[in-house]
Amino acid sequence: MSLARRKRVLILGAAGRDFHNFNVVYREEPATEVVAFTAAQIPGIAGRRYPASLAGPRYRQGIPIEPEGDLERLIRDLSVDEVVFAYSDVSHEDVMHLASRTLAAGSDFALLGPRRTMLASSVPVVAVCAVRTGCGKSAVSRHFVRILRERRRRVVVVRHPMPYGDLVAARVQRFATLADLDAAGVTIEEREEYEPHIEAGCVVYAGVDYGAILARAQAEADVIVWDGGNNDLPFFAPALHVCLVDPHRPGHESRHHPGEANLRAADVAVIVKEDSAPPASVEAVRVAIRALNPRARIVDTRLPVTVDEPERLAGRRVLAVEDGPTLTHGGLGAGAAALAARRYGAMLVDPRPYARGDLRHALERYPAIGPVLPALGYNRAQLADLEATIEAVPCDLVLLGTPIDLGRIIQVRRPLVRVRYEIEEVRPGSLEELLVTIDRRDAMKARSKKGRVSRSKPKRARLRKQKQGAPREPRSRQESETSELGSERLSHPETSPILTGGDVDADWQRATSSGEEAVGGSVATPDQDVVDELGRALGVEQPADAEVRTSEEMLRARDRHYWHLEREAAEREKTKDGA
Repeated sequence: MSLARRKRVLILGAAGRDFHNFNVVYREEPATEVVAFTAAQIPGIAGRRYPASLAGPRYRQGIPIEPEGDLERLIRDLSVDEVVFAYSDVSHEDVMHLASRTLAAGSDFALLGPRRTMLASSVPVVAVCAVRTGCGKSAVSRHFVRILRERRRRVVVVRHPMPYGDLVAARVQRFATLADLDAAGVTIEEREEYEPHIEAGCVVYAGVDYGAILARAQAEADVIVWDGGNNDLPFFAPALHVCLVDPHRPGHESRHHPGEANLRAADVAVIVKEDSAPPASVEAVRVAIRALNPRARIVDTRLPVTVDEPERLAGRRVLAVEDGPTLTHGGLGAGAAALAARRYGAMLVDPRPYARGDLRHALERYPAIGPVLPALGYNRAQLADLEATIEAVPCDLVLLGTPIDLGRIIQVRRPLVRVRYEIEEVRPGSLEELLVTIDRRDAMKARSKKGRVSRSKPKRARLRKQKQGAPREPRSRQESETSELGSERLSHPETSPILTGGDVDADWQRATSSGEEAVGGSVATPDQDVVDELGRALGVEQPADAEVRTSEEMLRARDRHYWHLEREAAEREKTKDGA
């Protein structure tokens, strides 16, 4: 800009969402200059630069990455106008503390929303997200991949970014074999996310530039499964937005950013780990889901843990090694290995007195971690600390709750037993039924090719323009109905095709307002002929083998929580007025 100074922006990040927001929103924005990133959560990130080859021609020296602790100094020295928060799995309180520090230093504080940061795909995207890290997203993602491949779909997984090494080399990463992981020199944290998908025969994409990643991924797949990181929102506009809720942490669904936003925006809320959580906690998160997002369909699941030779555990002293991020900023005191030890009669040996280096510091920083060991390995020094700690713990065997074979990464002299876990649906087939909207979208595309005009709102608008003599809008092959519907979902986050009985051709955008083409509305649509989908839209869906109940009974059961919440709100108001 020549007449006005560019807005100077500082992005608070953790080598993921921050880079994506820059690439999508700021890289080509001439009115804005990003003067720095800050680093948090991930060790060894601060002190580097976002490379010029990724930042673009406007940033010939790249962009510095500074410690978040220097926030006030950076705002002052760099004349920052706006601070943008861009990382995940942070309590609402901590986000607002950062906002307070920013405001006290004189700058604006901002969060970027999905309309500006989600990319529209030319193929359907199933996004698996969560309210906290450690809910089991990868297990649910693998489950969706299995279902889609059984339906003869070409599927690839795109993973939330984990670019802890060479950012230029990691611009677009494609992993098809374990040898690809070895060649890329990925960390334990990355390997834990990629390896199970690869072992199942699925290609995984990840990296830094998700516009370029999307172009590659959609070229070799007809469905993308977004395997989210932490509790972040998806980078691609989803055709189906799934959010996991963990009953081991009831109440967390409304206390962390952006987990609460994920739950409020989701089409589907999956309650996980119901086999190991107290029933009261399961019911508590169910009530919370209905309060935060009453339109979301709820799916109940279990996450049972198994080991290959359980008889080896009975009465033995074991060291439980768990997924690192789940224990640290995820806030869980233990994970799958500890559950397996209790289930099969093993005795946990507390590793904390034997922790070395960064592991000792991590255990001191996160005192809620129980007598288990987080598998931290962001760099070679941490791998050496992990190896030395395991060697020092007096145990009979090592129980691995991580989803990878740790013995391939470090030297472990004691016997290793791996813990495995896969999602089980309480009502089998529930998650597969959710994919019907993708099938309908493909059918819609096929009908469109035959000349049938869709009845959706955007197409009706184009027809009106054409009748009025407006020039026909050019459309490339990539601008398919799927991409268009993804953009529409971002414009109407309060609703979804679920409310029109799964009919994506219907006017689902206005289902919560006028409701003409919603189930029970004044205009019936041709595809509203599936009983299960109609029941889902009305909140009275029933399993196929369920006992027959009257509509009155089902509606009373559906609505009992809403009345409960209204009574509580009324009682709070009375108490407030009386005071």
